[in-house]
Amino acid sequence: MNGYLIFILALLVFNWLLSLIVETLNVRNVSTRIPDEFQGIYNEEKYAESQRYLKETTRFEQVQSAIMLPLTITFILLGGFRILNDVAAASSGHMILQGLVFGGLLMVLSQIVSLPFSIYNTFVIEEKYGFNKTTAKTFIVDLLKGILLTVLLGAPIFALVLWIFSSVTNAWLWAWAALSLIQLFVMFIAPVAILPLFNKFTPLEDGELRSAIEDYAASQEYTLSGIFKIDGSKRSTKSNAFFTGFGKTKRIALFDTLIENHSTEELVGVLAHEIGHCKRGHVKKGIVISMASSLLMFFILSLFITKAGLYAAFGIEDTPLYAGLIFFGFLYAPISMILGLLGNILSRKHEFEADAYAAETTKAPGKMINALKKLSVDNLSNLTPHPLKVFLEYSHPPVLERIKALRTFEKE
Repeated sequence: MNGYLIFILALLVFNWLLSLIVETLNVRNVSTRIPDEFQGIYNEEKYAESQRYLKETTRFEQVQSAIMLPLTITFILLGGFRILNDVAAASSGHMILQGLVFGGLLMVLSQIVSLPFSIYNTFVIEEKYGFNKTTAKTFIVDLLKGILLTVLLGAPIFALVLWIFSSVTNAWLWAWAALSLIQLFVMFIAPVAILPLFNKFTPLEDGELRSAIEDYAASQEYTLSGIFKIDGSKRSTKSNAFFTGFGKTKRIALFDTLIENHSTEELVGVLAHEIGHCKRGHVKKGIVISMASSLLMFFILSLFITKAGLYAAFGIEDTPLYAGLIFFGFLYAPISMILGLLGNILSRKHEFEADAYAAETTKAPGKMINALKKLSVDNLSNLTPHPLKVFLEYSHPPVLERIKALRTFEKE
């Protein structure tokens, strides 16, 4: 049997087994006793509900994985990719157009397979626990907008990479440079051209909250390009806040649900955390690390893109570049996982640093703690994740660890 095929199939099964083990340990790690930090914040009924939510979402994800694994393996072994390649090859005599057809067919199949799971998660599980506010119309419109964005952005980028690899010496380096520039451009235009397609950004009205945010930012010599409230409640009752863009398009975005459920001091603490990421250089570091990871990926891609064995593993006799780009994703998964682990370790470190910045500069760590507690309760977050789950998947430290670290600033 083809060595590439054996490796890829073994990897698929390994990933499924690892996920099964991790999620089982995570569910078994829950405790019916409310942690001391959340006594009086979580009542018994609400805490039990958060554990039911964890168990149900975990069970749903395991069922989805148990269905997707045999579907994927069957599709590979029965020549699904070969059939798609035959259709793409027959559609045009031009390699790039063939690639777009091949990628488009894969996208359609992926949407068809994933759609029932997405519908069930949104309209059954999230609805059951009071999170869902998405209407059928919003769901469909979001789906269509996502497809349109993939066509308008993804297709040209895919075509550009195909052209570079088919026409340029040291293609991996040029492809990396091109995609890095595109990544920066998308980050720049996203707040004004992409995100508003899905959410309404409304400038935060004048008042106590806006004044408090502006006063804090001024005290930190941090220039605000815009403070916006977004209609997150259109889809969910869950809360969030984030920074997006850079330069003239840099925006602070506050979910309307966040504003409704938190005091001005708590919201300033949340924003201080986000500003801390900028002040500590986390955003710039993240961009550099992302580009370095992409450089590594493209270099390794260049080593395998012409290997006939990789294509043969998926039942294709020749070596069409567009298929090779897709197949490489299966092959690169272990390296991607390792980089993800390292990235999560660094991200958790950065979260502690941003929390520390917020506590030091606001002089109100207690308000930050209150905000974290409220967010955890409102979102039914798991307060006691298993350490292996945290190590493998968490980009943020567990909330109890963050609170413990913030408590040290109350003693200063």
